[in-house]
Amino acid sequence: MPGARPWLTFVVLACALHTLAAERLPQAAQPSAADGLRLLHRLQDALGGAKQIAAIRDYEEMIRAEARDANGTSLGGVRKRTRWMRSPHVIRLDQRGPRGTYVLYFDGGSGSGWEILPDVQGADPFKTTGAVTELAGGELQFAKGYLSGFDLTLWLADQMPGYKVTSPAPQVVRIAHGDGATDLTLDPATGRPLKSASVSLADPNRPVQAEMRYDGWKEFSGVRFPTHRVNYHSGVNRGEVTTEDIRINSGLRQQDLAAKPADFAPDISRR
Repeated sequence: MPGARPWLTFVVLACALHTLAAERLPQAAQPSAADGLRLLHRLQDALGGAKQIAAIRDYEEMIRAEARDANGTSLGGVRKRTRWMRSPHVIRLDQRGPRGTYVLYFDGGSGSGWEILPDVQGADPFKTTGAVTELAGGELQFAKGYLSGFDLTLWLADQMPGYKVTSPAPQVVRIAHGDGATDLTLDPATGRPLKSASVSLADPNRPVQAEMRYDGWKEFSGVRFPTHRVNYHSGVNRGEVTTEDIRINSGLRQQDLAAKPADFAPDISRR
């Protein structure tokens, strides 16, 4: 992903925990620790229980957001649709916003996928480039981090091969996978996450410190999800995300998520 692109702000602000799993760790992997597992189990119980979380086979979320630039100035509104499946392990993102209209599909099993990038120069700020590009380099790294750091995976990290759970500070659970990690700070009263912290890989060539803060927790199919999130990069408010709808186990199919749009536009309403 060469250089910084204006549309990255839109992609980043809607990513919640998913893309934030990128903090560089020492090469020697730490084993899961009792204090970290204790905190993770408290988080699981606070969100509805590990069994209930594991019962989620597919997930769809619709959000609206206000994006901000590096100075915190508003760049306009964004709508984004996220579709995720546990098995096969795939993700599809459809986003619409000024200079931020974008489509991405990634298959975690094959390690491959594609994307349709925003048109950042044309007369219509809501158009894509009209071309499908195979994921490679920094774009592929972004997609891998998004999928491996997805909430529903992190929340079951003690059941996932290759994931390590530790606690670097009181009320903080660190979930590491590969050379990335996400730190979740828990509310001492409820056990739910107050915030996550890591290094954003939305522009892998220019990583910056990122933090997501959560509130507005609501229950969907027995599991609690945050419905309001504020995204900070290097201490600057880069956008606020509000959940419009969440659908659990609606019967998503991989072939639908993998289908490339004939009009090269995101599969999301324009309202």
